[in-house]
Amino acid sequence: MIKLFCKRRINITSLPKKFRNQVLLLLKKYLSGLLSSSLYQPQLSLQQILLSGLGSFLGIATLAYLTAHTKYPLIAAPFGASAVLLFATPDSPLAQPRNVIGGNLLGALTCIVLLHLFGSAFWVKALAVAIAINLMQITKTLHPPGGAVALVGTMSNASWQFLFTPVLSGSIVMLLCTIAFNNLVPGRSYPKHWL
Repeated sequence: MIKLFCKRRINITSLPKKFRNQVLLLLKKYLSGLLSSSLYQPQLSLQQILLSGLGSFLGIATLAYLTAHTKYPLIAAPFGASAVLLFATPDSPLAQPRNVIGGNLLGALTCIVLLHLFGSAFWVKALAVAIAINLMQITKTLHPPGGAVALVGTMSNASWQFLFTPVLSGSIVMLLCTIAFNNLVPGRSYPKHWL
C-alpha cells in the first residue's frame, strides 16, 4: 500500500472503507499529538513577543555595529542563541550573567585547549562540545550557546584571541544590552541573580 501512495495520487474516497478509516484514524492520532504538544510551550503575549524581537534586534545590532566600527570582531553565531535566552526568557537560570559569561568562556577555553592538544581532527569538535557541556554542568554555568561556542571555535581553528574577542567582549556587550533593555521596560527586570 505504501508504494501505491508514493507512486501515484489516490483519492482517499476510492479506498476500501476499512482501510480508509484506518488511515483517517492514524492521521487524526498524529495531528492530535502535534496539537497537544503546544500545551507544553510557553504562552506568550503579543507584547512579550514584540519586546523579545526588539531586544534581540538591539543586542545583535549593537554587536554588529561595534564590530563594523572597531577593529575587534565582537559578533559570533552563538550570540544569536544567547539573544534568544536573554531577550525571550530573561528569567531563565540559563540566561543569567554567570551562565552567559561562564558558559561562553568555558566553551571557548575548551575548544582552544583541545585544538592545541589534538589539532583539528573531526572528533575534536565533538569532544569540545561534550567537555564544554560537562564543565558548564560542574560549574553551574550551563548556557546552551556555550556548546555552540566550542563547536564554532573548533571549526574555525580558534586561537587564544577567540577567548577575548568575540567571546568575552561579545558576552559582556550582550549582557549590558540585556540589562539596559529589560530594566527600561516597565514590568521587566534583569538579572534575577548575578552569581
